[in-house]
Amino acid sequence: MIFLVIDLVSRAFQLLMLLIVVRAVLSWIPSVDYWHPLIRAIVRVTDPILQPLRRVIPPLGGIDLTPLVALFLLELARALAVRLLAVVFGA
Repeated sequence: MIFLVIDLVSRAFQLLMLLIVVRAVLSWIPSVDYWHPLIRAIVRVTDPILQPLRRVIPPLGGIDLTPLVALFLLELARALAVRLLAVVFGA
């Protein structure tokens, strides 16, 4: 049972990281309709992670590095959460 919980937590982090990658790729496409419900959902899910980082990390030569930093931090958080769950529940 605990392995299922650990797997779900890990996959949730991976899904969030995938959405950040999708949002970064969409930012390179000039004709993206940001009013499309799917794109609005992606922005709504990823904004709470990217916006605080944007306040701290300025664009470097016009390039937004916050998605890369967010992916790194999320991977650290995923690994920590999985490790903590494994230790707490003795998996």
